[in-house]
Amino acid sequence: MKAKSVFFCTECGNETAKWAGRCPSCGAWNTIVEQMAAKDAVKGKSRTGTLHQVKAHPINDLDAAQELRFATGMGELDRVLGGGAVKGSLVLIGGAPGIGKSTLMLQICGQLSRSSKILYVSGEESPRQLKMRAERLSVSSENLFVLAETCLGDILASVDEEKPDVLIVDSIQTLYHETLESPAGSVAQVKDCTMELMQLAKGQGITVFVIGHVNKEGAIAGPKVLEHMVDCVLYFEGESHMSYRILRAAKNRFGATNEIGVFEMRSEGLVEVPNPSEMLLSGRPEHAPGTCVTCVMEGVRPVLAEIQALLAPAAQNVPRRTSNGFDYNRAAMLMAVLEKRGALKVSSCDAFINVIGGLTLDEPAADLAATMALASSYLDKPVGNHVAAIGEVGLTGELRNVSHLEERLREVQRLGFEECIIPRQQSGRLEKLDGLKVTEVRNIGEALRAIVHS
Repeated sequence: MKAKSVFFCTECGNETAKWAGRCPSCGAWNTIVEQMAAKDAVKGKSRTGTLHQVKAHPINDLDAAQELRFATGMGELDRVLGGGAVKGSLVLIGGAPGIGKSTLMLQICGQLSRSSKILYVSGEESPRQLKMRAERLSVSSENLFVLAETCLGDILASVDEEKPDVLIVDSIQTLYHETLESPAGSVAQVKDCTMELMQLAKGQGITVFVIGHVNKEGAIAGPKVLEHMVDCVLYFEGESHMSYRILRAAKNRFGATNEIGVFEMRSEGLVEVPNPSEMLLSGRPEHAPGTCVTCVMEGVRPVLAEIQALLAPAAQNVPRRTSNGFDYNRAAMLMAVLEKRGALKVSSCDAFINVIGGLTLDEPAADLAATMALASSYLDKPVGNHVAAIGEVGLTGELRNVSHLEERLREVQRLGFEECIIPRQQSGRLEKLDGLKVTEVRNIGEALRAIVHS
């Protein structure tokens, strides 16, 4: 009897009955792949062979106060998770090769193993390699068990035997389900293995951390449904030539999204950076044109970031535009506003914008600082090391208010800045902070005059 096969889209995970050049769901071309279907399971049973015992419960009888959180031992990771890991949750951690995902997981093992039993499953390293890294990170505990295995059935059998409180899988792309004939890392394997781990976490209350590889676009490899199935999606980011790493929450059912945690990679492992604003501003040049500081909200945490800009006469007929860490289209819009409403002829200049520290600024509150950095470079006049700027810039040159302004101003004051330029407040209820001069302006023209007279 010929084995049945199904077709999956590698971009969105959509399943189709036959092959097509273009995915009918997401519209991507040449992403449909053929996978062998799973063998027929016994009716009423899962692939692990256990009978399903399901029963509906009235929502009023459920107790939401029983959500149990526990600290991982790393404050920055707890912050990103929303105050600690939740018992019975499934957390997916993605990042580029060598960024420090396995190091982070092994380090929290050293903390969690003091009070919990942990099973660390590695499909990429041998137990000897794990032991060598554990010795380098000074991780040693009788409650930490390691298993080098890629077969999901054997892993689940080991879980039934050891009964751990926390399960760490490194990585999901190396696992395979014995009932599927497709290779490890395929769409069907990743989806089915994640589903089994999710049922394990919810059914037995085991907290599961899963490490995932990323593709060349920076997204987690595998079907997009993978991110929908898990409770939390964390991205570990950083430049290979820099020692700082940023852990960012892209999805969190138990806390705020876009929260970040900052770490520094050292020889002894990852070290927490409790004050990222000070780290991101370290080494800032004194009285240099083309730089301005703003404050952005990363989840519920205000973080100061330095935006640098460089404008120079164009060497060719078509000026060059480069943006790193700042949206390219938004930078082009701000330059057009600066020329039309600020009377600065920046269209004939090569323009380069860079956000220091590897941050990516994706909220409008950074518009004013980027505009002032561009104008400062064009006028060759520094904004001032004691000045910060917060505000959204409109197409008519007006400045719009941003959310969480008081929290941002307190962070600006805490880092020792003396003045902050913000949009004019209509309510007049802004809290006054000692030692911080708040300059309210209505448009970029008034903001640029603050540069000229500084």
